[in-house]
Amino acid sequence: MSEPYPPARWRLLNSGFADGATNMAVDEAILRAVAEKLVPPTLRFYGWEPPCVSLGYNQPAAEVDFERCRRDGVDWVRRATGGRAILHTDELTYSVVLPQDEPRAFGGVVESYRHLSRGLVAGLASRRLNVAQADLQQSAPAKSALSAACFDVPSHYEVTVDGRKLVGSAQTRRLGVVLQHGTLPLAGDIARLVNYLKLPDAERDTLRGKLAARATTLEAVLGRPIGFDEAAQAMRAGFAAALRLELAESRLTPQEEAWAAELRAARYRSPEWNEAR
Repeated sequence: MSEPYPPARWRLLNSGFADGATNMAVDEAILRAVAEKLVPPTLRFYGWEPPCVSLGYNQPAAEVDFERCRRDGVDWVRRATGGRAILHTDELTYSVVLPQDEPRAFGGVVESYRHLSRGLVAGLASRRLNVAQADLQQSAPAKSALSAACFDVPSHYEVTVDGRKLVGSAQTRRLGVVLQHGTLPLAGDIARLVNYLKLPDAERDTLRGKLAARATTLEAVLGRPIGFDEAAQAMRAGFAAALRLELAESRLTPQEEAWAAELRAARYRSPEWNEAR
């Protein structure tokens, strides 16, 4: 049953591709702008260039093989949100920024996941993609089941297809605002992240097998390649339909651009932020 959300007009941003520090700085700049009521709630789509490992806010940096990242030209950044490591490549990333008192953020973290993930499921089920079997994970994994990799097991209200994780999301709440962002892998080897984690060989092989068995990509589900723009259009339609939104295409304001530049330099490119924990 759909929620009785009141109709709302949100801003839509398609930011294209950027490095990890820029992407995380832009998400936080939008959070500030929403908190100060300078912009409406915002749905944003973006990609990563070069490929980037993102760590969860509290994840130990010692779990990442930074030397291997450097050798392979893979960037890294620490997110402001929780969760575990993700290798961002061949994917569509979304972020949603909205006030905590907005009906689509009603309840606590888990409940708001349920609301917002409906947009993801509707996008996957749209005519563009027709992933009718997409569903929401109903329970969280036991702590003992968690590894350094985000896509190892699905958590509350993350999106699965035939029991395999397809969309991983993470959330933070600050200044009365919810920021949720997540990744939809479009193609490629879902276990590539393991190459950039510090693990004994036996554990590396075990985790590689778990990821291959427990997670998937959109291309693997559909049996055909899906481009960034096609996936973004499908997700746009899904959010609009499931959450009763009118999405107005826009761009960052000058204030958001200034905040993003400051945050990129002072935080998301800083070793103290990325590697200190």
